[in-house]
Amino acid sequence: MYDVLIIGAGVIGCAAARELSRYEAGICVVERCSDVCEGTSKANSGIVHAGYDAPTGSMKARMNVTGNEKMEELCRELDVSFQRIGSLVICMEEERIPELQKLYDRGIANGVKGLRLLNREETLELEPGLSEKVRGALYAPSAGILCPFELTVALAENAAANGAEFRLNTEVTDIVREHGGYIVRTNQGDLRTRMVVNAAGVYADVFHNMVSSDKIHITPRKGEYCLLDTEAGGLVRHTVFPLPEKKGKGILVTPTVHGNILLGPTAAPVEDREGVNTTKEGLEAVLHSAEQYVKELPVRKVITSFAGLRASEDGREFVLGEVKDAPGFFDAAGIESPGLSSVPAIGEFLAEMIQKRGGWRAKEKFESRRKGIRRFLELTPEEQQELLRENPAYGTIVCRCEKITEGEILEAIRRPLGATTLDGIKRRTRAGMGRCQGGFCSPRVMELLASELHRAQETITKCGGNSRMLAGHIRGTDSEKD
Repeated sequence: MYDVLIIGAGVIGCAAARELSRYEAGICVVERCSDVCEGTSKANSGIVHAGYDAPTGSMKARMNVTGNEKMEELCRELDVSFQRIGSLVICMEEERIPELQKLYDRGIANGVKGLRLLNREETLELEPGLSEKVRGALYAPSAGILCPFELTVALAENAAANGAEFRLNTEVTDIVREHGGYIVRTNQGDLRTRMVVNAAGVYADVFHNMVSSDKIHITPRKGEYCLLDTEAGGLVRHTVFPLPEKKGKGILVTPTVHGNILLGPTAAPVEDREGVNTTKEGLEAVLHSAEQYVKELPVRKVITSFAGLRASEDGREFVLGEVKDAPGFFDAAGIESPGLSSVPAIGEFLAEMIQKRGGWRAKEKFESRRKGIRRFLELTPEEQQELLRENPAYGTIVCRCEKITEGEILEAIRRPLGATTLDGIKRRTRAGMGRCQGGFCSPRVMELLASELHRAQETITKCGGNSRMLAGHIRGTDSEKD
């Protein structure tokens, strides 16, 4: 019998687990995929929004502004890269300038600090690479960027270090209420728990509707992206948005914490909750839109494209808290943008609410800090020499594009909730995220995974399930020849 069972090991589920692991309670996170960060959390913009966009008084506005304020300290504790680079919402038509004023007024009402309205000259001074047609902008210095994979993995590792249990490859098939709690049926057997946190992304409505007569509905909203090589890294210095439309914030152009430039996303409602394929039309729309306000967009520097699904609830609001007719069942549903920005606030909000119901004591020894994987090329020469004496594997480069060493890959496999797939390595170390997209380093990474996990290379997958990279041997092995 667990005290709390969390469905979904995305960034929200892992944040809730981390905050709940502060207490003397039995916490379990179940995830249907082979790793954490396999759903919405792996495919988003990595933007920490300032908080001017959400309607004043909404849960989105409250969580966004509070989450933004808390994000820097959270990332410091978890050793996660975070840069407060600021954002610009730009206006290309004179007649739409009043819309910037409305965003400014909403931001002030929401409690966003430092907002400024800029004229054309001030905007171009901040971002010389923008089109000369720009008429003005809203500047939000509190906006930032981070790596969503890095944050999700860090939250999960810290939760696990503090006693939270993670059950991967465990798909929830049904939830049954019983006296004193719930039976959560999975493909790995039944689990009993006193309380449930529903952080299941685009499937959150499915689980909510299993226990409540007050139904909710989520529409998956596909967003397609293009990623530019680090050679294009100086294209913009801030996150740049066009004025938002009804269907979303529009196609942004932003630096990433790793020096790339990201373009996107589109916003297309889809029926398929697994529909993360990219389309010719979607990617063309991304490039065309970005070209309207960025001069000389280097489209030939695109090194990859991808798509993610946002969980858009019909009311376009975060659904957070205990379900009225299902005591002990807590929703974290409809977490679309600004969901990533709201992570610190949502994690604390849920944990405080659940702890009041559970009444657990705080742990005497909660470890709030977590140290990330050592990046060999970011160390000083003295630190590098010391690390090489400790482990010579850090002297061998495996991923040439991102300069990732064998030591970093081995550490990613050996850590709590260590990587077991190529994508797991990629999200923890960036091996395979560079210009060649794993074309050079994947065979060596597979060898390391197979050796460390004591498995045949044919069983190594890209992202779990049936995504095997190898089908078999072309030639017979030496043993077969004998």
